[in-house]
Amino acid sequence: MVNIIGDQNSVFNQFISEIRDQTIQKDSMRFRRNIERMGEIMAYEISKTFTYEKCEITTPLGIASVSLAKEQPVIATILRAGLPLHQGVLNYFDRAENAFISAYRKHHKNGTFDIQVEYLASPDIADKELILCDPMIASGASIALTYNALLMRGKPKHTHLVCLIASTEGVEYVKKQLPENVTIWCGAVDEELTAQAYIVPGLGDAGDLAFGKKFNN
Repeated sequence: MVNIIGDQNSVFNQFISEIRDQTIQKDSMRFRRNIERMGEIMAYEISKTFTYEKCEITTPLGIASVSLAKEQPVIATILRAGLPLHQGVLNYFDRAENAFISAYRKHHKNGTFDIQVEYLASPDIADKELILCDPMIASGASIALTYNALLMRGKPKHTHLVCLIASTEGVEYVKKQLPENVTIWCGAVDEELTAQAYIVPGLGDAGDLAFGKKFNN
């Protein structure tokens, strides 16, 4: 299933317009905060899919019955670009366990590149709700590789892939490579993907915009 939050008329579209805007992008703090707020909205939408049970809460004046989620998810993110998005989701699932994965593009002189996973820190995710955050799904290769790496920590009950912008090609690749118990949550889906695997119109390099340009070997 693919849910495109930006297709609905809501304040979410204000945030996605600002992270795309090359003038507003110059303010890296605002860029990070907008991504965080988008993560909060997506966390709220994802929470509607969880299983709930009635709980009794004691107030100063009596007993209130409230439906609460039966379990907390594991929130995983691909470093470094995914950190603001991860924080937004964590703001709402503040009792969740967390996982972090280092994946990067290793570029070659002929213009091609490979996706490599260097580091993985994760709790047991067996039979749990997994939320995997990555701002951009371009070719889809990195998110699929990361998902498979996380399987070393168990098979999740359901996985929610959270991204700001995806390409049509990337979404189709993920749908083919990942199992059926995966839901994709996107801010927007763009049609074009360049030969260098950049989304057009996209927003540029989310990691550089959030944290500054990196040195490439």
